[in-house]
Amino acid sequence: MPPNVLLIVADDMGWGDLRLHGNDRIDTPVLDRFAQESARFDRFFVSPVCAPTRASLLTGRYHLRTGVSSVTGGLETMRAGEVTLAEALRARGYATALAGKWHLGAHYPHTPKAQGFDRFVGFVEGHTNNYFDATLMDNGRPRPTRGYITDVFTDRAISFIREHRTRPFFAYVAYNAPHAPYQVPDRYFDKYTARGLDPVMASIYGMVENLDANVGRLLGTLDQLSLTGRTIVVFLTDNGPQTDRLNGGMKGRKGSVDEGGVRVPLFVRWPGHTQPGAVVRRNAAHIDIMPTLLEMTNTPAPRNVALDGRSLVPLLEGRDTEWPDRRFFMHQRRDRTRVDSAPGSVRTDRWRFVKTPAAVALYDMVADPGQRHDVASTHADVVDELREAYDSWFADVTREGIDRLRIPVGYRQAPVVELPATEAVLGGSVVFQGKQGWAHDWITNWSREADRISWNVEAVRGGRYEAAVQYAAAAADMGGTVVVEIDGQARLVTKVARAHDAPIVARPDRQPRTEVTERIWATLRLGTITLERGPHTLSLRAGRIAGRQLMDLKSLTLRARD
Repeated sequence: MPPNVLLIVADDMGWGDLRLHGNDRIDTPVLDRFAQESARFDRFFVSPVCAPTRASLLTGRYHLRTGVSSVTGGLETMRAGEVTLAEALRARGYATALAGKWHLGAHYPHTPKAQGFDRFVGFVEGHTNNYFDATLMDNGRPRPTRGYITDVFTDRAISFIREHRTRPFFAYVAYNAPHAPYQVPDRYFDKYTARGLDPVMASIYGMVENLDANVGRLLGTLDQLSLTGRTIVVFLTDNGPQTDRLNGGMKGRKGSVDEGGVRVPLFVRWPGHTQPGAVVRRNAAHIDIMPTLLEMTNTPAPRNVALDGRSLVPLLEGRDTEWPDRRFFMHQRRDRTRVDSAPGSVRTDRWRFVKTPAAVALYDMVADPGQRHDVASTHADVVDELREAYDSWFADVTREGIDRLRIPVGYRQAPVVELPATEAVLGGSVVFQGKQGWAHDWITNWSREADRISWNVEAVRGGRYEAAVQYAAAAADMGGTVVVEIDGQARLVTKVARAHDAPIVARPDRQPRTEVTERIWATLRLGTITLERGPHTLSLRAGRIAGRQLMDLKSLTLRARD
């Protein structure tokens, strides 16, 4: 029987968030011990932010090639035709499950169940608002849970492992800790405040220590079920730390294409096949995880798919004498409306080439691992070589386009489709409440009749849909009307007659959040529209504004009637 696979990913946990890596302010006994039992990669690289790393991790391909270019606004949606590690292993006979954060698409067929996971418990957005007693998606349906979210994900993963202990399984445990908002059980928070840390750092380190304990629960379950010897366990994180904190003296943090934004831990353990305590010093990256696990499980690679990564099995077996000096490419999208080739970088064994919109830089990572000295002026030939390589790579991975995908509606498997504010195209004076339009944000300042809020959709079959909006509106603003347009033609006009303040839901944040808060929204039914099969633009505009603004808008929902 092929080996099981347990893939564990932490969210916004930096290279320096381990005592093993010289941080004496944090306690991570389980991961420190696990690292000593594993092969450790000294220079393992990912993308600067969450969704791009997850796309590469699950496909073995650079994220831009999969359609993923950012973390919100639909730009995190991976093309449905990509073949994931879960799909490949399921075809091999594996039971597959994801417990935690997906962040590669909120709409079928871009969801976990449609991308190879038999079981999914978690959330599809970039973050969730509540870490205690959270309502999570459970195979497509929202269900309340009890307890702290990291503990809940571990509980679900353990249940899956126990249920499938007699057959090969792939358990992908994608924790959302220590990503904000900063919510953590008292005993962890109190421990780190007692060490003199501020609320943010006490929360982050407390969340990491809780995650560490939960990794211990997963490993303990393998021991209890006598599965340790036939289970490949992989641990990594998705990008650099989200705050300025201890990170091995590296330049940059989450969102940066410099070393500190993209170098993270990678530990791989398979007793009898990996050498405990071995340190792999050759470069590797997220694109290598899928081909590595395919080889280790003797699973065929997807047909007619060119993987960017390569198997790390030779490095895990100590056969690195003929390992090439590889080039790894990083990219960070900064603009929702267009994608530029910069910021970006290239990493080789010796060099890191960095391209910004204004300039380029070159760092000798052997002599200067902290990137303190730009040596571009004295190594012009290297700059030219790596700039040409980067530009060629960028042209290659974007040749199929990287525009946001249309939101699919009409699938029988998804009779209700929510078009969130964060995936809308805004026109006029409307803005996101949180400015950035991250997950759970809403649209406000709907103050002019010329304002438009639009979604580009693809009706996979024609039919009738009941339209409704989730909204908040003050009593002083009653009497306005909202107009639904299909491809520029008005189809419905509905009066806003019920005021609703959408109260904020109190949450146990240890530090005021930069993300928007959670609110309780009202529903306004707009009527029934008909969509012909094919692409459409659905728009909302104000027919009349009676007060300061029409409403705050959370989403437009379409419910199939045919």
